[in-house]
Amino acid sequence: MKLYTDEELATILDSQPIFRLIGRVADEAGVECYVVGGYVRDLFLERPNDDIDVVVVGSGIDIAKRLKKQLGRDAHLSVFKNFGTAQVKYFEERGEKREEREIEFVGARRESYSHDSRKPIVEDGTLEDDQNRRDFTINAMAICLNEKRFGELVDPFNGLADLEDGIIATPLDPEITFSDDPLRMMRCIRFATQLNFQIEEVTFEALEHMADRIKIVSSERIITELNKIIMAPHPSKGFVDLQRCGLLNIILPELSALDIVEQKNGRAHKNNFYHTLEVLENVAAATSHLSPLASHLYLRWAALLHDIGKPKTKRWAPAVGWTFHNHNYVGMKMVAPLFRRLKLPLGPELHYVEKMVELHMRPQVIADDVVTDSAVRRLLNDAGDDIDDLMTLCEADITSKNEVKKKIFLENFRMVREKLTDLVEKDYKRLLQPVIDGNEIMQLFGLKPSREVGVLKQYLKDAVLDNRVENEREPLMQLLMQKAKEMGLV
Repeated sequence: MKLYTDEELATILDSQPIFRLIGRVADEAGVECYVVGGYVRDLFLERPNDDIDVVVVGSGIDIAKRLKKQLGRDAHLSVFKNFGTAQVKYFEERGEKREEREIEFVGARRESYSHDSRKPIVEDGTLEDDQNRRDFTINAMAICLNEKRFGELVDPFNGLADLEDGIIATPLDPEITFSDDPLRMMRCIRFATQLNFQIEEVTFEALEHMADRIKIVSSERIITELNKIIMAPHPSKGFVDLQRCGLLNIILPELSALDIVEQKNGRAHKNNFYHTLEVLENVAAATSHLSPLASHLYLRWAALLHDIGKPKTKRWAPAVGWTFHNHNYVGMKMVAPLFRRLKLPLGPELHYVEKMVELHMRPQVIADDVVTDSAVRRLLNDAGDDIDDLMTLCEADITSKNEVKKKIFLENFRMVREKLTDLVEKDYKRLLQPVIDGNEIMQLFGLKPSREVGVLKQYLKDAVLDNRVENEREPLMQLLMQKAKEMGLV
């Protein structure tokens, strides 16, 4: 973070001529205008931010129209009368690049809320009114763009001090702030996670008291914030806060249910909630250098959900202790209802996460035993193009504090990866499907689609995967006829 004087702020804003132009337009209209919110916050944090929001003490739409006229034909104006906002898109020269930029304009306003809705009753207001309605002190700072006060910081809630101290706090009473717009509770935790800030004590207590209000917020809005938490550099921080304040049990009870440790006869299982967060952190670390980072969102979701089947499958076996048999399969079955409830995508993203959850134990089982070509070939067949992501998840799942045991597991995983590479190089993927398919089987034996056809297809596929025969017509036909005879089909 860097502190700036008003003169230094003016110099920084001058690096983008659009700010002076907005100030001149506002002066001609006889109104005050300020750049506000995330742009100001990130300026002090020295973080790039091209989202420019301007508050006008008057009509934001009028100033947007005037600015568009000054910018000429290349600029585009969008007006949203119902919300009292407008957007101006224009092109700006940056070195040798010509980039499109956009600025949002809104009139300063005051807001009031009814208990059962996030939609506020809006009235024209002062800059002070507008800053009062902001979610957090660090987002309530404004910098004047009018010529006489250009670069002057207006910070009534000491947001700059909170930035410096790494604190998330609300400008007004946090219980009222969260009750008015419960989505702010998710944003509170999201900002604390992204910025690695602490939530101020009174503000956190309000999260606990008001958590139930999140139920009036749509799943779409919640998932937007949740995805931002998941994609933060250290997402586990956000999930710890969500669990501590009670929000997680409302929005993701399947994950919250993992936060328990049972003990019997002096033997306890690990806390699978904190184990899951370790796995999520490991996946985040393994993918943080890759670009685009957003493409790994659903791998992180898979890490988050990989053990959600454990509470339903937990059993006590005196001989071995606590067991979670088939938790991967049970967990996989839980993914689709969870995705539907949260309004997550139900297409390839869902199927990908289901696959990751179901298969996340397979490489570990292989690594526990002799790493055979047959076992690795089956894994490659089942994981398909997602095999590398699956291996990343499985390696992240090794969170043992026993360094010797951990080293052995990771070494075995290295051997599995080597086998995978060898098999791919030999083009086994092309050979995994037997050359005799289901249609030919039905023609040969006069069958319609049926269980018998499935049995014969699987028999041939197993023979190829286990390398008992070459994937060639003659040896497969001999096996097929032998099996068909055993089944009484010939």
